[in-house]
Amino acid sequence: MIVVDDPANNKYPLPIDASGHGEVLAGRIRQDVSNPDGTGIDMFVAGDQLLKGAAYNAVQIAELL
Repeated sequence: MIVVDDPANNKYPLPIDASGHGEVLAGRIRQDVSNPDGTGIDMFVAGDQLLKGAAYNAVQIAELL
């Protein structure tokens, strides 16, 4: 996971930036104020869904063979 969180320079995790990379981008990490005990967090994450999906599918096919 790579943290991308620099609001002063408009740097946030964007799907276009995650495309083609195996790493997941995370940002906008904040305490979840809706949770009364204060133990939750909110964050925005972006990853390459096709890359992750294709790799997982390949593993499943190999397991079947």
